[in-house]
Amino acid sequence: MRAIVLLSLLHAVFGQKMDFSWNGPVQIMPSADPNPGPGTACPTDQAACGCCVMQTQLNRMEQFFNFTVDELSKRLMESKMELNNMRASRSAFSVALNNDKSLSCQNTLNSNRVIIYKHVFINLGDGYNVQTGIFTVPRSGVYSLTITIYVSGLSGSTQVTCANLLVNGKTVATLFEKIGQDNEDSNSAVAAVQLQAGDQVAVSLLEGSVICDNNNHYNTFTGFLLFATD
Repeated sequence: MRAIVLLSLLHAVFGQKMDFSWNGPVQIMPSADPNPGPGTACPTDQAACGCCVMQTQLNRMEQFFNFTVDELSKRLMESKMELNNMRASRSAFSVALNNDKSLSCQNTLNSNRVIIYKHVFINLGDGYNVQTGIFTVPRSGVYSLTITIYVSGLSGSTQVTCANLLVNGKTVATLFEKIGQDNEDSNSAVAAVQLQAGDQVAVSLLEGSVICDNNNHYNTFTGFLLFATD
């Protein structure tokens, strides 16, 4: 659209017939100024008329290019502002339970609790808090949220795990997994959710559940902005 506007301006200025001939005037009117400015009439002297016409056209071109430069400067400033807004709105995080070399497990015995993912792959926009395990939405929009839970049998005992994806404390999705004959299992959920700036997203491990992880990163929590709505 901006290119079309600039082309229209070019057409408006250069679409007019311009006669740079030294042999005759485009407009001959009395004038004593040998260097006329924009809109100044040409002298009656035939020898000076060609110079007058050329000067008039040069002045017009100078005005046009000054106008074009001003318009381009404005568009450049607008583009920079839009780019800064895009950079400010970027939001993405991906975290894992831990980065231990050996497999370790966590459990909840008496109550639900928010899972605090300690290993950070990416936290673009600093929306995820590694101390609380909560992602605070920086900008209103539609977000993709993904959680994966993993449980491993300890000493041959039967283990189960159950987790909720929460937005402002309300359940959006639930994951449940129980160890089968292979002595380990995992489950994943993906949801596209419309969120408002300031909303808090977290994963809650339910009472009696167990999750296990090491540097293979079996338990992960990921989210990113698909598109803004504000």
